[in-house]
Amino acid sequence: MQIATSLFYDRAASTMTSLTGRADALQTQIATTKRFSAPSQDSVAYQRLATLARDTADDKAYAANLGTATSVLKQGDTSLSAISDQLQTANTLVTQARNGTLNATNRKAIGEQLAGIVATLTGLANGKDARGQALFGGGDGTAAVATDGSYALASKPVSGIPIGDSQSVQANETAARVFTIGGTTRPDGSIEGGTNTLAMLAAIATALQSDDFTPGALDTSLADISAASDQVSTVQASLGARAARVDLETARLKDTGVDREATRSALEDTDIPTAVVELQKTMTILSATQASFSKLSSLSLFDYLR
Repeated sequence: MQIATSLFYDRAASTMTSLTGRADALQTQIATTKRFSAPSQDSVAYQRLATLARDTADDKAYAANLGTATSVLKQGDTSLSAISDQLQTANTLVTQARNGTLNATNRKAIGEQLAGIVATLTGLANGKDARGQALFGGGDGTAAVATDGSYALASKPVSGIPIGDSQSVQANETAARVFTIGGTTRPDGSIEGGTNTLAMLAAIATALQSDDFTPGALDTSLADISAASDQVSTVQASLGARAARVDLETARLKDTGVDREATRSALEDTDIPTAVVELQKTMTILSATQASFSKLSSLSLFDYLR
Protein backbone atom coordinates (compact mmCIF):
# COMPACT_ATOMS: atom_id res chain seq x y z
CA MET A 1 0.00 0.00 0.00
CA GLN A 2 1.31 3.41 -0.94
CA ILE A 3 0.80 6.51 1.23
CA ALA A 4 1.26 9.95 -0.25
CA THR A 5 3.94 12.01 1.42
CA SER A 6 1.52 14.90 2.11
CA LEU A 7 -1.00 12.54 3.70
CA PHE A 8 1.69 11.03 5.89
CA TYR A 9 2.74 14.43 7.16
CA ASP A 10 -0.85 15.67 7.55
CA ARG A 11 -1.83 12.64 9.62
CA ALA A 12 1.24 12.96 11.80
CA ALA A 13 0.65 16.67 12.33
CA SER A 14 -3.03 16.10 13.14
CA THR A 15 -2.24 13.36 15.65
CA MET A 16 0.46 15.34 17.42
CA THR A 17 -1.70 18.49 17.45
CA SER A 18 -4.57 16.54 19.01
CA LEU A 19 -2.31 14.99 21.63
CA THR A 20 -0.68 18.33 22.41
CA GLY A 21 -4.10 19.97 22.81
CA ARG A 22 -5.21 17.16 25.10
CA ALA A 23 -2.06 17.53 27.19
CA ASP A 24 -2.52 21.31 27.43
CA ALA A 25 -6.15 20.85 28.49
CA LEU A 26 -5.17 18.38 31.20
CA GLN A 27 -2.40 20.67 32.46
CA THR A 28 -4.91 23.55 32.62
CA GLN A 29 -7.39 21.37 34.53
CA ILE A 30 -4.70 20.41 37.02
CA ALA A 31 -3.46 23.98 37.44
CA THR A 32 -6.93 25.55 37.85
CA THR A 33 -8.56 22.49 39.51
CA LYS A 34 -11.52 23.09 37.19
CA ARG A 35 -12.74 20.59 34.61
CA PHE A 36 -13.76 23.27 32.12
CA SER A 37 -13.41 26.99 31.63
CA ALA A 38 -16.09 27.71 29.04
CA PRO A 39 -19.79 26.74 28.74
CA SER A 40 -19.16 25.11 25.36
CA GLN A 41 -16.99 22.45 27.00
CA ASP A 42 -19.95 21.03 28.97
CA SER A 43 -23.16 23.00 28.51
CA VAL A 44 -25.29 20.75 30.73
CA ALA A 45 -22.86 20.94 33.66
CA TYR A 46 -22.42 24.68 33.15
CA GLN A 47 -26.18 25.28 33.38
CA ARG A 48 -26.36 23.13 36.49
CA LEU A 49 -23.48 25.08 38.04
CA ALA A 50 -25.22 28.37 37.28
CA THR A 51 -28.30 27.13 39.15
CA LEU A 52 -26.17 26.00 42.09
CA ALA A 53 -24.40 29.37 42.20
CA ARG A 54 -27.74 31.20 42.24
CA ASP A 55 -29.06 28.96 45.03
CA THR A 56 -25.87 29.50 47.01
CA ALA A 57 -26.20 33.28 46.70
CA ASP A 58 -29.82 33.10 47.87
CA ASP A 59 -28.86 30.93 50.83
CA LYS A 60 -26.15 33.40 51.85
CA ALA A 61 -28.81 36.11 52.06
CA TYR A 62 -31.12 33.79 53.99
CA ALA A 63 -28.26 32.83 56.32
CA ALA A 64 -27.67 36.52 57.07
CA ASN A 65 -31.38 36.97 57.77
CA LEU A 66 -31.38 33.92 60.03
CA GLY A 67 -28.49 35.42 61.95
CA THR A 68 -30.43 38.67 62.36
CA ALA A 69 -33.57 36.80 63.43
CA THR A 70 -31.59 34.77 65.97
CA SER A 71 -30.05 37.92 67.44
CA VAL A 72 -33.39 39.74 67.69
CA LEU A 73 -35.16 36.72 69.17
CA LYS A 74 -32.46 36.24 71.80
CA GLN A 75 -32.57 39.93 72.66
CA GLY A 76 -36.35 39.76 72.92
CA ASP A 77 -36.14 36.72 75.19
CA THR A 78 -33.62 38.45 77.44
CA SER A 79 -35.77 41.58 77.66
CA LEU A 80 -38.91 39.58 78.41
CA SER A 81 -37.07 37.77 81.20
CA ALA A 82 -36.13 41.16 82.64
CA ILE A 83 -39.74 42.32 82.29
CA SER A 84 -40.93 39.20 84.12
CA ASP A 85 -38.48 39.93 86.94
CA GLN A 86 -39.77 43.49 87.23
CA LEU A 87 -43.37 42.27 87.38
CA GLN A 88 -42.43 39.79 90.09
CA THR A 89 -40.88 42.64 92.06
CA ALA A 90 -44.07 44.67 91.53
CA ASN A 91 -46.13 41.75 92.82
CA THR A 92 -43.98 41.59 95.96
CA LEU A 93 -44.29 45.33 96.54
CA VAL A 94 -48.07 45.34 96.12
CA THR A 95 -48.34 42.43 98.52
CA GLN A 96 -46.41 44.48 101.06
CA ALA A 97 -48.52 47.55 100.37
CA ARG A 98 -51.72 45.67 101.13
CA ASN A 99 -50.47 45.12 104.66
CA GLY A 100 -52.58 47.42 106.76
CA THR A 101 -49.76 47.95 109.23
CA LEU A 102 -47.68 50.09 106.84
CA ASN A 103 -47.52 53.77 107.64
CA ALA A 104 -48.05 56.43 104.99
CA THR A 105 -44.34 57.00 104.51
CA ASN A 106 -43.60 53.36 103.77
CA ARG A 107 -46.63 53.10 101.53
CA LYS A 108 -45.56 56.11 99.50
CA ALA A 109 -42.04 54.70 99.23
CA ILE A 110 -43.51 51.53 97.72
CA GLY A 111 -45.49 53.71 95.32
CA GLU A 112 -42.26 55.42 94.25
CA GLN A 113 -40.64 52.01 93.70
CA LEU A 114 -43.57 50.94 91.52
CA ALA A 115 -43.27 54.15 89.52
CA GLY A 116 -39.60 53.29 89.00
CA ILE A 117 -40.60 49.82 87.78
CA VAL A 118 -42.97 51.39 85.25
CA ALA A 119 -40.10 53.56 83.99
CA THR A 120 -37.82 50.51 83.80
CA LEU A 121 -40.44 48.52 81.87
CA THR A 122 -40.89 51.43 79.47
CA GLY A 123 -37.13 51.58 78.93
CA LEU A 124 -36.93 47.84 78.30
CA ALA A 125 -39.75 48.02 75.76
CA ASN A 126 -38.20 50.97 73.93
CA GLY A 127 -34.74 49.37 73.76
CA LYS A 128 -33.19 48.94 70.33
CA ASP A 129 -32.66 45.58 68.69
CA ALA A 130 -29.73 44.44 66.52
CA ARG A 131 -31.21 46.33 63.56
CA GLY A 132 -31.46 49.60 65.45
CA GLN A 133 -35.25 49.38 65.68
CA ALA A 134 -37.39 49.50 68.81
CA LEU A 135 -37.37 45.96 70.19
CA PHE A 136 -41.13 45.94 70.78
CA GLY A 137 -41.99 48.78 68.39
CA GLY A 138 -44.70 48.77 65.76
CA GLY A 139 -44.44 47.98 62.07
CA ASP A 140 -45.20 51.62 61.31
CA GLY A 141 -41.99 52.72 63.03
CA THR A 142 -43.67 53.97 66.21
CA ALA A 143 -41.98 53.63 69.58
CA ALA A 144 -42.97 50.64 71.66
CA VAL A 145 -44.34 52.74 74.53
CA ALA A 146 -45.21 56.43 74.51
CA THR A 147 -43.25 58.34 77.15
CA ASP A 148 -45.73 61.20 77.49
CA GLY A 149 -47.53 59.58 80.41
CA SER A 150 -50.22 57.93 78.28
CA TYR A 151 -48.28 54.65 77.97
CA ALA A 152 -49.76 54.16 74.50
CA LEU A 153 -48.54 50.83 73.12
CA ALA A 154 -47.36 50.08 69.59
CA SER A 155 -49.80 47.58 68.13
CA LYS A 156 -49.09 47.21 64.42
CA PRO A 157 -47.09 43.99 63.89
CA VAL A 158 -43.72 44.25 62.18
CA SER A 159 -42.99 42.46 58.92
CA GLY A 160 -41.44 39.02 59.05
CA ILE A 161 -37.80 38.40 58.14
CA PRO A 162 -37.39 36.20 55.02
CA ILE A 163 -35.55 33.01 55.97
CA GLY A 164 -36.23 30.82 52.93
CA ASP A 165 -38.30 30.47 49.78
CA SER A 166 -41.79 31.68 50.75
CA GLN A 167 -40.77 31.50 54.42
CA SER A 168 -40.44 34.28 56.97
CA VAL A 169 -40.34 34.65 60.74
CA GLN A 170 -41.55 37.51 62.92
CA ALA A 171 -38.55 38.05 65.16
CA ASN A 172 -40.17 40.35 67.71
CA GLU A 173 -43.54 41.27 69.18
CA THR A 174 -45.26 44.59 69.66
CA ALA A 175 -45.54 46.27 73.04
CA ALA A 176 -49.31 45.86 72.86
CA ARG A 177 -48.91 42.09 72.70
CA VAL A 178 -46.51 42.13 75.66
CA PHE A 179 -48.28 44.64 77.90
CA THR A 180 -51.98 44.09 77.14
CA ILE A 181 -54.04 41.85 79.41
CA GLY A 182 -57.12 40.21 77.93
CA GLY A 183 -57.14 42.06 74.61
CA THR A 184 -58.63 40.81 71.35
CA THR A 185 -56.36 40.08 68.42
CA ARG A 186 -57.56 41.64 65.17
CA PRO A 187 -57.12 39.99 61.74
CA ASP A 188 -54.13 42.26 61.06
CA GLY A 189 -52.44 41.05 64.25
CA SER A 190 -52.96 44.22 66.29
CA ILE A 191 -54.52 44.14 69.78
CA GLU A 192 -57.87 45.72 70.59
CA GLY A 193 -59.19 46.40 74.10
CA GLY A 194 -57.80 44.82 77.23
CA THR A 195 -55.87 46.33 80.15
CA ASN A 196 -52.63 48.23 79.64
CA THR A 197 -50.14 46.72 82.12
CA LEU A 198 -48.03 49.87 82.33
CA ALA A 199 -51.02 52.15 82.86
CA MET A 200 -52.33 49.73 85.48
CA LEU A 201 -49.02 49.72 87.39
CA ALA A 202 -48.76 53.51 87.10
CA ALA A 203 -52.27 53.85 88.56
CA ILE A 204 -51.29 51.62 91.50
CA ALA A 205 -48.15 53.69 92.08
CA THR A 206 -50.21 56.89 92.03
CA ALA A 207 -52.78 55.44 94.42
CA LEU A 208 -50.09 54.37 96.88
CA GLN A 209 -48.58 57.84 96.88
CA SER A 210 -51.94 59.54 97.41
CA ASP A 211 -52.93 60.94 100.80
CA ASP A 212 -56.44 59.60 100.17
CA PHE A 213 -55.25 55.98 99.74
CA THR A 214 -57.57 53.19 100.84
CA PRO A 215 -56.56 49.49 100.96
CA GLY A 216 -59.54 48.66 98.74
CA ALA A 217 -57.73 50.35 95.83
CA LEU A 218 -55.48 47.28 95.66
CA ASP A 219 -58.24 44.65 95.67
CA THR A 220 -57.61 43.50 92.05
CA SER A 221 -54.00 44.59 91.77
CA LEU A 222 -52.38 41.24 92.52
CA ALA A 223 -54.68 39.45 90.07
CA ASP A 224 -53.90 42.04 87.39
CA ILE A 225 -50.13 41.76 87.93
CA SER A 226 -50.38 37.96 87.85
CA ALA A 227 -52.30 38.15 84.56
CA ALA A 228 -49.66 40.56 83.20
CA SER A 229 -46.91 38.08 84.12
CA ASP A 230 -48.81 35.27 82.41
CA GLN A 231 -49.13 37.37 79.25
CA VAL A 232 -45.39 38.06 79.19
CA SER A 233 -44.71 34.33 79.65
CA THR A 234 -47.04 33.53 76.75
CA VAL A 235 -45.22 35.95 74.46
CA GLN A 236 -41.84 34.61 75.62
CA ALA A 237 -42.94 31.04 74.84
CA SER A 238 -44.01 32.17 71.37
CA LEU A 239 -40.62 33.75 70.74
CA GLY A 240 -38.96 30.57 72.00
CA ALA A 241 -40.89 28.49 69.48
CA ARG A 242 -39.79 30.82 66.68
CA ALA A 243 -36.19 30.64 67.88
CA ALA A 244 -36.38 26.83 67.68
CA ARG A 245 -37.72 27.11 64.13
CA VAL A 246 -34.90 29.48 63.20
CA ASP A 247 -32.36 27.02 64.65
CA LEU A 248 -33.84 24.19 62.58
CA GLU A 249 -33.79 26.29 59.43
CA THR A 250 -30.19 27.32 60.11
CA ALA A 251 -29.17 23.67 60.48
CA ARG A 252 -31.07 22.73 57.32
CA LEU A 253 -29.39 25.53 55.40
CA LYS A 254 -25.96 24.30 56.50
CA ASP A 255 -26.77 20.71 55.46
CA THR A 256 -28.09 21.91 52.12
CA GLY A 257 -24.93 23.93 51.61
CA VAL A 258 -22.76 20.87 52.23
CA ASP A 259 -24.78 18.79 49.76
CA ARG A 260 -24.73 21.56 47.17
CA GLU A 261 -20.96 21.94 47.49
CA ALA A 262 -20.51 18.20 46.97
CA THR A 263 -22.65 18.40 43.82
CA ARG A 264 -20.72 21.42 42.56
CA SER A 265 -17.40 19.73 43.20
CA ALA A 266 -18.47 16.62 41.30
CA LEU A 267 -19.51 18.75 38.32
CA GLU A 268 -16.69 21.27 38.22
CA ASP A 269 -13.61 20.20 40.15
CA THR A 270 -10.78 18.26 38.54
CA ASP A 271 -10.06 14.76 39.80
CA ILE A 272 -6.37 15.49 40.27
CA PRO A 273 -5.05 11.88 40.53
CA THR A 274 -7.00 10.78 37.46
CA ALA A 275 -5.97 13.88 35.50
CA VAL A 276 -2.28 13.36 36.38
CA VAL A 277 -2.41 9.75 35.21
CA GLU A 278 -4.22 10.77 32.02
CA LEU A 279 -1.66 13.52 31.39
CA GLN A 280 1.22 11.08 31.82
CA LYS A 281 -0.42 8.65 29.43
CA THR A 282 -1.03 11.39 26.88
CA MET A 283 2.56 12.62 27.13
CA THR A 284 3.84 9.06 26.66
CA ILE A 285 1.72 8.60 23.54
CA LEU A 286 2.82 12.00 22.26
CA SER A 287 6.48 11.18 22.80
CA ALA A 288 6.04 7.82 21.06
CA THR A 289 4.24 9.47 18.16
CA GLN A 290 6.94 12.09 17.78
CA ALA A 291 9.64 9.43 17.89
CA SER A 292 7.83 7.29 15.32
CA PHE A 293 7.30 10.24 13.03
CA SER A 294 10.94 11.23 13.31
CA LYS A 295 12.05 7.69 12.53
CA LEU A 296 9.68 7.17 9.60
CA SER A 297 10.28 10.57 8.09
CA SER A 298 14.03 9.85 7.94
CA LEU A 299 13.57 6.66 5.89
CA SER A 300 14.17 6.66 2.11
CA LEU A 301 14.37 4.13 -0.76
CA PHE A 302 18.11 3.84 -0.23
CA ASP A 303 17.46 2.55 3.34
CA TYR A 304 15.53 -0.38 1.86
CA LEU A 305 18.14 -1.05 -0.81
CA ARG A 306 21.00 -1.38 1.66
